[in-house]
Amino acid sequence: MNEATAPVTQDVVTIARKLPEGGRVNLVGLTRDQLRDALIAAGTPEKQAKMRVGQIWQWIYHWGVRDFAGMTNLAKDYRAMLADKFEIALPEVVTRQISADGTRKYLLRIAGGHEVETVYIPEENRGTLCISSQVGCTLTCSFCHTGTQKLVRNLTAGEIVGQVLVARDDLGEWPKPGDPKNETRLVSNVVLMGMGEPLYNFDNVRDAMKIVMDGEGLTLSRRRITLSTSGVVPEIAKTAQEIGCLLAVSFHATTDDVRDRLVPINKRWNIETLLGALREYPRLSNSERITFEYVMLKGVNDSDEDAKRLVKLIRGIPAKINLIPFNEWPGSPYQRSDWERIEAFADIIYKAGYASPIRTPRGEDIMAACGQLKSATERARKSRAQIEAETGMQTSSQ
Repeated sequence: MNEATAPVTQDVVTIARKLPEGGRVNLVGLTRDQLRDALIAAGTPEKQAKMRVGQIWQWIYHWGVRDFAGMTNLAKDYRAMLADKFEIALPEVVTRQISADGTRKYLLRIAGGHEVETVYIPEENRGTLCISSQVGCTLTCSFCHTGTQKLVRNLTAGEIVGQVLVARDDLGEWPKPGDPKNETRLVSNVVLMGMGEPLYNFDNVRDAMKIVMDGEGLTLSRRRITLSTSGVVPEIAKTAQEIGCLLAVSFHATTDDVRDRLVPINKRWNIETLLGALREYPRLSNSERITFEYVMLKGVNDSDEDAKRLVKLIRGIPAKINLIPFNEWPGSPYQRSDWERIEAFADIIYKAGYASPIRTPRGEDIMAACGQLKSATERARKSRAQIEAETGMQTSSQ
């Protein structure tokens, strides 16, 4: 079946037919097929639909245009129809904070008045955008500030892609017609490491990443996108097959007893089950290696024995281990491992043949570092004693 005769998706048709009563449909976040269906439902002749999709797609995702009037290769009456039935809407920037190290944190308001956070981290020769996939989080990882905010809802594909567009707007990264092509990318990498568990919102994350990877728009390759999961095992193979991006796993412990308390999802899919799925991922996705994220918690998971167990556990998996100095937050029940301890841990891993970079904390002064994200309207503090009681783990105070 070719594109000209493909059936129109019913839910998009229904939305488009109700437009005069129900408002305008946001084009941000629609896949190419969904955009085509919406345009046909709004009256675009099927024979023109593929061309119109290409034109509108480039205006939104290559040129960063937010007004249909600026889409100058479309006829005026067609632009008027688009403006009547559709919109190009992004999350609202409530606040923007800039850290002393240049990190930017955006508090964004989405439909329903909910808020999420997005972080841009500038580095030499690259810039990484950390985006959220849910409002809050359902995983309650005990070391993570984001995890103390209850899950409200999944983000739509448009709200996920919208975070990328907001950052590019703020950074002034859109090209201008007639200017020489600039290969320097301020947003060169995207990591799904913000609020939420991406694999509990699989369909919207997949559609959003397809838009981000599209070669006629934002054009980030799949190797520039890293999805971080705490270990939703049934969705890992689907991620390889339907997204194909790089994968990171929030590992953080080398025994089920400790990981059960740090990352409670481990009670459902334990270390052995998780590692079984991860061994297949590089082959299924044609990815080079898995990133194991390991937050360094003083007296909890940072011993030489932990390092040796970690090396043994991941043997045979193409991997690197990112060691993350714990980023403390008000009421957190843990402390950051001493720097000498982190270096000793890294040395054991390195000598076993694995890359073991120690992540430089970024944006700590604006609560934008790894594990610190939590929207401003959900800042209710839990005491250290409360969180320790919930996790069943008392940490070393030495």
